[in-house]
Amino acid sequence: MKLIELTENEPFNYKSFFTTGLHNHRDCFRISPADETREPFPTHATPDSFTLGILTENQELAGVVSFQREGQAREKMRHKGLLFRMYVAAEHSGRGYGSQLVAAVIRRVREQTDIEQINLTVVATNANAKRQYQKFGFQSFGVERNALKDNGIYYDEEQMVLFLNQ
Repeated sequence: MKLIELTENEPFNYKSFFTTGLHNHRDCFRISPADETREPFPTHATPDSFTLGILTENQELAGVVSFQREGQAREKMRHKGLLFRMYVAAEHSGRGYGSQLVAAVIRRVREQTDIEQINLTVVATNANAKRQYQKFGFQSFGVERNALKDNGIYYDEEQMVLFLNQ
């Protein structure tokens, strides 16, 4: 296992990997596979906009996560960041890769930025993901009912926050 930074120029098949996750776990993401085909690479390879991945021994992606400062052009929101696009492939679950990715994001944000809090949104029925985030100190601060609608099914989203200065 190797933790790496993924960039637009060296994505290690990020797009294909993440799209597979969207297909296999459609009910766990706020974007659809069709949405992903139109999206550029999610981050900019800077201290406050990055994507991390975990590679297997065969140099294949096992998991990914992205982070972006909120309010890139809004002075009053620059103290916050957003953890998003967290995904570990099912065949690699249970190995601690998700924990390693979340820990790496938190560590990197603390070391390289002035960001004071990390926010995230999780589908409310995704109990495994919520437990994972809670282990790191993320706390729920709100639920949006019917936040997503996919094929006639509504999903609530839960907003969570980790305050880094506490």
